[in-house]
Amino acid sequence: MTRPGGIRPAGTRPGRRSRPAAALVPLLLLLLLAGCAHAPDDPAPHAERWLPKPGVAWQWQLSGRLDPAVDVSVYDIDGFDQSAEAVADLHRRGRKVICYLSTGAWEDWRPDAEKFPRELIGRGNGWDGEQWLDIRRTEELEPLMAARIDMCRQKGFDAVEPDNMDGYKNRTGFPLTAADQLRYNRLIARLAHDRGLSVGLKNDLDQIPELVGEYDFAVNEQCAEHDECAELTPFVRAGKAVFHVEYELETAEFCPEARRLRLSSMLKKYELGAWRRPC
Repeated sequence: MTRPGGIRPAGTRPGRRSRPAAALVPLLLLLLLAGCAHAPDDPAPHAERWLPKPGVAWQWQLSGRLDPAVDVSVYDIDGFDQSAEAVADLHRRGRKVICYLSTGAWEDWRPDAEKFPRELIGRGNGWDGEQWLDIRRTEELEPLMAARIDMCRQKGFDAVEPDNMDGYKNRTGFPLTAADQLRYNRLIARLAHDRGLSVGLKNDLDQIPELVGEYDFAVNEQCAEHDECAELTPFVRAGKAVFHVEYELETAEFCPEARRLRLSSMLKKYELGAWRRPC
C-alpha cells in the first residue's frame, strides 16, 4: 500500500521576466536532479512508521462480524476479510490497525491461493485448509508476499502481523533450518518497512535476540501456558509492545506475571471472535 512524485515543468511564471538562457542551465540541472530523486515511479518518502509501546491495550478479532467499539488503542484484524472502509472507521475511532496475514503457510480459501506453485506447499499446519510453505523459495514467495503487504497498505493499515513465522520448528515437509527462517523473517520485515508499515514478530521466541532490532512489536500466543513469557522481554526493554493472548488459562493465572512483564495480555477463544477478557 506509491505516491507519485514529480517536478513542476520548467518555464516562466506570470508577472516575472524570463531568466537568461545561461542562468537557466544550472536551474534546469537542479530540477532534473530533483526529478531523479522523486520520479513518478519511485515511492515517495513515508511518514515515520507507528511504533506501539509496551502495555498498550489491544483487540484481536479474526472471525465474526467486526465489533469496532472495544475501548482499546489497537485492533488486529484480517487483511483479506476487512475492507478499507473498516480500517478507516477504526482510525476515526482513534485506533491503530494491524493487518493479519499468513506469510508462512498457504491458505486454500484466499483469493490469491492459485498463484502459489504447488511445489511450495507442504504439510498441513493443524488448521483446516492451511499448509506450510517452503520459505527457502524466496524468489517465488517474495512477489506474492509483497502483493499481500501492498494490499494492507492500500487499505490503510498501520502495521502487519505475519503469521506462521516459525515453520523451521515444525513438521513442514521441508528441511527448513533456523538460518532459513531468519532469512525469510528478515525479508518479511523489509517488505513491510519498505511500504512504511510496522511489523510484528509472531511467536518464534528462539530467534527474538536476532530479530528484535528488525521488528517493531511482537505477537505471542500462550507464552504463559508454556512458561515462556520472560523470553519476550527484549521487546519490552527496547520499548516495543508485546501483544499476548492465552486460550486455556484463566486471567488470574497469567495476568499478574503479564503485568509485571508489561505485556499487553488478554484471554481469547481459539476462533478469535470479538469476545475478550483483558488483564
